[in-house]
Amino acid sequence: MDPLPSISFRAVQASAGQPECAGAGIVTAAPRADGWPVWLDRENSRHLIAVSVAVVGVLTVIRAVFAAVVPLRVDEAYYWTWSKESVLSFLDHPPMVSWCVYFGTLMFGDTNFGVRFSGLLAMLTMEVLLADIVWRMTRDWRWVAFAVLLPEATIDYGLLMARVAPDAALTVFALAIAWALVRLTLSGNPRWWLLAGVFGGLALLSKYIVVLLIPAIVAFALVPVRGKRPLAGRYPWLAVLIAIAIFSPVLYWNATHDWASFRFQLNRPTQIQGWSLKFFGEFLGQQFLMLGPIVFPMVVISTAMVGWRGIRDRDPVAILLALCAAVPVGFLAGRSLYARIGDSWPLFVWPFAFACIALNVARWRQRQPNSPVLRSVPYFAATAILTGTGFVALAVIYYTATDANVLRNNDPIGKEAGFAQLAEAAHDELGKIGAKWFATTDYRTYAMLRWHLRDRIPVVQVDERDRFIGFGAREDAFAAPVGLYVTAQNPDALWRTTSAVLEPVRQADLSWRGTRYDSYIMYRLTNWRPVLSPPPGDPFRTAVPH
Repeated sequence: MDPLPSISFRAVQASAGQPECAGAGIVTAAPRADGWPVWLDRENSRHLIAVSVAVVGVLTVIRAVFAAVVPLRVDEAYYWTWSKESVLSFLDHPPMVSWCVYFGTLMFGDTNFGVRFSGLLAMLTMEVLLADIVWRMTRDWRWVAFAVLLPEATIDYGLLMARVAPDAALTVFALAIAWALVRLTLSGNPRWWLLAGVFGGLALLSKYIVVLLIPAIVAFALVPVRGKRPLAGRYPWLAVLIAIAIFSPVLYWNATHDWASFRFQLNRPTQIQGWSLKFFGEFLGQQFLMLGPIVFPMVVISTAMVGWRGIRDRDPVAILLALCAAVPVGFLAGRSLYARIGDSWPLFVWPFAFACIALNVARWRQRQPNSPVLRSVPYFAATAILTGTGFVALAVIYYTATDANVLRNNDPIGKEAGFAQLAEAAHDELGKIGAKWFATTDYRTYAMLRWHLRDRIPVVQVDERDRFIGFGAREDAFAAPVGLYVTAQNPDALWRTTSAVLEPVRQADLSWRGTRYDSYIMYRLTNWRPVLSPPPGDPFRTAVPH
């Protein structure tokens, strides 16, 4: 069905004698203006799509190689341990990431590729949703190719979507909410609210931060569509009930465990007193690095322009997409004044901004085809895509086919790539001292020992036991009198509150490609057994965000 075009764009279309496009407030591109590249002519759309499909296909294979060859990072191993447990939810996050890992390993085994398969699938699904949103809003394949190739040219998506993280599934389901609401706008059929509710529930099962999209959805719902407000009628409220029903296992788990996960996320400590630009500068620089020095300014400028036009023209889709990007980024930027922001946290945000880039260029070209600034956009985009995809390919070659370590101690992959040797050394020492189980006071070491030893030997993190609520380990697995304690620091002060006897037996380095990143000390642990379910208030129970 025809969409609801904004009134101001109707007037522009009438004066220019141009046909309406099948998108809210978007029209078909004007004839090619002087200065625009020939490859952006409309008659070349098929060739552009063919090239885009080929590029996506090649880069998908490259990501698959990266996923299969590069060792798991610590958090990925941690999520793999979750996939081995039968619990409704977890302290750190809702359960979606564990389900994704479970189904990947069910198909491909306990391999790097199996653990990371869901991330590869998430990237392709995100691109399909992004392509469909832009196509339905512009009916022009040129802008579809534009929107799909931009994320391929970024480290954030072109490479790091190969890893498994809660943010990968969140990115898909968050964008799917917007996709359903775009379909609602274009069709006028309120039943699309129900599908948006399904995706909302799945997004909540992925990561709590999705609540930052609520202002954008509310703003969208306040703009009339075909003379009716989307909040009118029963469907929006049914969507809310559907989302809550899908999310209910996490609500139940929290209700029966003193709201542990919610309190864990809400009580994240600030890392500095007062406020400082230190972490804000890191956050800003991180976005330039992960998105690229060309793409990052493009997403910021385009999101701002689409948002302004959406408010001015009362365009619900423009408001939705712009606020889905702007509100979370604003929150994270504000948070960065007090604490460090994780590199994956904004991952679910930028696909909305990629859509804004494509829609902004389409509108801009219709209204000001001879703008010299506009004519430069294709060249900037082509430069970003060529250099970005090339850099992604080179990064994969660097990590999979060379022995170089250019970044030395600052290599983010290298810092966590040497755990296989550490686990092997710990396993050898276990046999020498007659120990039957491993102990640690760090969830990273716990996860890596479980992953590299594939659960052949019991491993326990003796502190922060709230992380392991409902896990299947039994205390009799640690009944043997001797254990091996593995740590990257001096024994925690908590040990002094116990009867445990710790005797240092070995030191092993965590190294990768000739660079030592850390040293681990192994202790023979006797005269103590771990308590897997300490009582509330016990210092061995409380977990804190890292």
